[in-house]
Amino acid sequence: MDKVAVVIPNYNGYRYLETCFAALAKQTFTEFTTYFVDNGSQDESCAFLREHYPETKIIQLDDNYGFSRAVNEGIRRSKEPYVILLNNDTEVFPDFVERLYEGICKRKNAFACSAKLISYQERDKIDDAGNYYNMLGWAFARGKGKPVSEFETSDRIFAACAGAAIYRREFLEKTGLFDEEHFAYLEDTDIGYRARLLGYENWYEPSAKVYHVGSGTSGSRYNLFKIRYSSRNNIYLIYKNMPVLQILLNLPVFILGFSAKLVFFASKGYGKEYLAGIKNGFFICRKPENRAKKIRFEWKRLGTYFVIEWELFINVFRRFLERA
Repeated sequence: MDKVAVVIPNYNGYRYLETCFAALAKQTFTEFTTYFVDNGSQDESCAFLREHYPETKIIQLDDNYGFSRAVNEGIRRSKEPYVILLNNDTEVFPDFVERLYEGICKRKNAFACSAKLISYQERDKIDDAGNYYNMLGWAFARGKGKPVSEFETSDRIFAACAGAAIYRREFLEKTGLFDEEHFAYLEDTDIGYRARLLGYENWYEPSAKVYHVGSGTSGSRYNLFKIRYSSRNNIYLIYKNMPVLQILLNLPVFILGFSAKLVFFASKGYGKEYLAGIKNGFFICRKPENRAKKIRFEWKRLGTYFVIEWELFINVFRRFLERA
């Protein structure tokens, strides 16, 4: 059995596949199997792979079930002890798999290691160097738009960016897989948060490099789908992962953060969509199956709650410093 499963979710991403798979074919590390999970595409994605990359294991779903369901199908079908999740709109460097594998193996408590995602269009700029989450209720890509040269050091992060990251299967069995209620957006922050609550770590591995187009499936940076699902999932993420007392403690800051986002998106013409997403977020929190997913308060985790709360506070300043 190979050591690594590379799981690639896809929805009508045919135009990206030649670049993505040609780069995977040049890897220095060869002990991996590629699982391609197709979300009911209407294009030539699967036909292309059958013709040009027949060794790829193709999992075809009958509809578009979103990112979380797609990667979960790939994780379940694979058996390798490590799982790399990779977006279809990427071009990995030749040692990408090797560097991620080495990065997680040398950190015994690592739940995930996030790669260095570099902008495909501006190749001297970072697209994502790991995910942060802060007390304002904002999830953001670390380093976005900054020079690549500023992110050469490995570091702990709040969560890995699931667009290019490796996960330890042993720990996935403890945290559970990606929450399919998320459909798309913040699912990687959610699972990273769950891992942190269990005492695991998430790391940024700068030696594993990949070019990333960005919004390859959803389209533009700001669109109705992305704004609605991001705001919806943010409410759900907070409800699910934070004890009630922590939510109440941070409530004034959450209100400030969500209000600032509302003003921003209203200025872009998306105010109604942002509010609709928040409303839907409260609705899905009331669903019995989602209430059952809420992580219960445990006294033995008290120290972890304080560590995370401090990190959420510090990340407010990190957000504004990165914008400076």
